[in-house]
Amino acid sequence: MKAVVYEGPRQVSTKDVPDAKIERPTDVLVRVTTTNICGSDLHMYEGRTSFEVGRTFGHENMGEVIEVGSGVEKVRVGDRVVLPFNISCGFCKNCERGLTNYCLTTQPEPSFAGAAYGFADMGPYGGGQAELLRVPFGDHNALRLGEDAEEKENDYVMLSDIFPTGYHATEMAGVVPGDSVVIAGAGPVGLMAALSAMIKGAAKVMVVDRHPDRLALAEQIGAIAIDDSKVDPVQAVLDETMGLGADRGCECVGYQAHDPQGNEDTAATLNMLINAVRFTGGIGTVGVFVPQDPGAKDDLAKQGKAAIDFGTHWFKGQTMGTGQAPVKRYNRQLRDLIAAGKATPSWIVSHEISLDQAADAYKNFDARSKGWTKVLIKPGMSTEKKGN
Repeated sequence: MKAVVYEGPRQVSTKDVPDAKIERPTDVLVRVTTTNICGSDLHMYEGRTSFEVGRTFGHENMGEVIEVGSGVEKVRVGDRVVLPFNISCGFCKNCERGLTNYCLTTQPEPSFAGAAYGFADMGPYGGGQAELLRVPFGDHNALRLGEDAEEKENDYVMLSDIFPTGYHATEMAGVVPGDSVVIAGAGPVGLMAALSAMIKGAAKVMVVDRHPDRLALAEQIGAIAIDDSKVDPVQAVLDETMGLGADRGCECVGYQAHDPQGNEDTAATLNMLINAVRFTGGIGTVGVFVPQDPGAKDDLAKQGKAAIDFGTHWFKGQTMGTGQAPVKRYNRQLRDLIAAGKATPSWIVSHEISLDQAADAYKNFDARSKGWTKVLIKPGMSTEKKGN
């Protein structure tokens, strides 16, 4: 099968690799129809993680079931399914508590928790930027889709990660109807957090970024765009909230945050939110942060530490939730919103490409090239067909 293979920092190629196959009775084999490039992939693409050369990327996946193991009872050949990026068992201590993002069974390292397709430090599982994908514990992990699965494929594929992740940010922040919400980052996850806040009935949603094309997408759903290269984002939020600060904040950037001058500052978005969110407000942090970052420029960040304004955070009595999203907690209800026409997350899609176009797509997405907001890879797409 063809797959997108990591060759080293900022180098990927599409090549032939051994076919994914059923390995255990509870496995499902999926023919991938859509798989996305995620902002989290860029950390690995840039060489800022321990991702091994020769592995396949891709944790945002959906497709058609073509084979099931002898122990699979619910999922059937021919089903259209979307897969949570979290690979979970459904029966360990954490899964039983709904924390499928920290599964203890699927993570082979005893001191870690949580597994994912094609992701650093989250198990040996192959990624879905390929023609085929092995899905462990298929009955548990595969979310079956309805008759509109093909028609709304670009919407449903967002259930694999970014839509539930954006929603999780608003859950951890505590967003309720009538709240004002500030979101750090207008990338795909930040835009999904904005959409989720709107769905929850937020009275005002503000999105902070500096890329005009991404801020324009935020404005399309009624959010207020704040360009931090032109204004002080904290003051802008205060001005929008009678000087009190936003009720809730969502961090959707992570440890490679930059200031408008291009300088990397791990704490930049966290400190912006601490200062822009009101006393007793809540912050949900879903941007990726890592225990260590040897590629960082300063010694503190190399240790996975950030110089956050904790004194201000404590003084204001704020709460902060952190971590990856337990996708299964949300994906069924968000699927039903898409099916009912109440949510259309595909509005952020800028490009649909074939596997053979992946190297160029990674280059442009990593560079934040104008207009490259969300890239969908269609393994079945003809190589002659150009991306959008």
